[in-house]
Amino acid sequence: MKKLLISLSLLTAGMQSFAQIPVISSWIVNTTGATGYGSIPSNVQIDQFDSTDVYISCTCIPGYNIGPWTGNPNVPSNQNFCFKITRSPKQNTGKTDSVGLGQIGVWSNGVVAYNSSDGMTYNNDGVWHRNAYYFEGPSFDNCLGHPDQRGCYHHHVNPTCLYNDKDSSKHSPIIGYAFDGFPIYGAYGYANTNGTGGIKRMITSYQKRKMVNRDTLPSGAVATAAGPAVSGTYPIGDFMEDYTYVASSGDLDAHNGRFCVTPDYPAGIYAYFVTIDKTQTPVFPYVLGYTYYGTVQAGNTAPAGGNNTPPGGTVVYTPTGVNEVTRTIKCTLEPNPVEDYTYIYLDPSSDNNITATLYNNEGQLLQTFTNWHPSMSYALNMTGYPAGLYFLHLQTDKNYMVQKIVKVN
Repeated sequence: MKKLLISLSLLTAGMQSFAQIPVISSWIVNTTGATGYGSIPSNVQIDQFDSTDVYISCTCIPGYNIGPWTGNPNVPSNQNFCFKITRSPKQNTGKTDSVGLGQIGVWSNGVVAYNSSDGMTYNNDGVWHRNAYYFEGPSFDNCLGHPDQRGCYHHHVNPTCLYNDKDSSKHSPIIGYAFDGFPIYGAYGYANTNGTGGIKRMITSYQKRKMVNRDTLPSGAVATAAGPAVSGTYPIGDFMEDYTYVASSGDLDAHNGRFCVTPDYPAGIYAYFVTIDKTQTPVFPYVLGYTYYGTVQAGNTAPAGGNNTPPGGTVVYTPTGVNEVTRTIKCTLEPNPVEDYTYIYLDPSSDNNITATLYNNEGQLLQTFTNWHPSMSYALNMTGYPAGLYFLHLQTDKNYMVQKIVKVN
């Protein structure tokens, strides 16, 4: 018995140590049911992992107050994301992956990081890409975020409400992970890559070009379409092509990161840093450059990313350690009876990858949903159905339950 207890103790200690890997332990997990904008559950809903990957389920709603968004008609909504972050990121030694449009990583609170473009070009020429900070900045809230047409609240630039970006006295924390698995830090790091030299604000190696006419590209090539002349209406910085990378002119490389010692990785890691100036104003390229340093896994990037399926056998991490969860299917459904929409919340101890099917009282299949995950809420639209009795079946390969729904009016 003594030998068994020692073995169990060693196993528990090993799991705790195993879970302290930064990519597992750096997330802001909602353990209290707290809500944010629109009474939507905030921050990371569940942080689970296996031997190769970490799965972050989140609503894309932060715990801090957000809004208003001047001139932006969009409204944040629950995105029900599940991101997959590798535990073994590797440098891409071949053709590097472009960051593309939209989401390029996920902040530690489950809100997504976007690239530096607003997705549009001057005169739709496909040449002069508009800088989101300049063109969309007026719609950013005090936390420097805003929602897009999908209702996805996001930050193109330094998420100022996520950490203290005025504290230049110590190394910034990990504030997220890029989709190649490498960490994103705040604005301050060690002066030297070996962890010495004190703390300094990280300086990008992208610089504004000196030009009057927008007729050449940063490479020096003649642009296939000219952009607007530099003016008070279109100052330098309005377009991404207004910047050029000058190697070694700052602390960071073309990806906006560097290999260095950090408090979380004392042996060194490649890390991205958000870039700001001394007044905390965001500085291009803000988060990542044009390409990732590492190899990007499928399933995270826009437009359909964020719907990964955690495999069976994952372990749940909470700020207090590792929990071996006896999984089943547990849910709360409100309101019930329902007139229009009812909302299903899956308990954190529920199975991953639940398939939900809705039937009427005659046994006719009405709707099917796949890949529902624990700690997430889902909306069920009942507006098109007559009053009566309905049944929501929830099923995995191991467990099964049925929830009765009463439709009125």
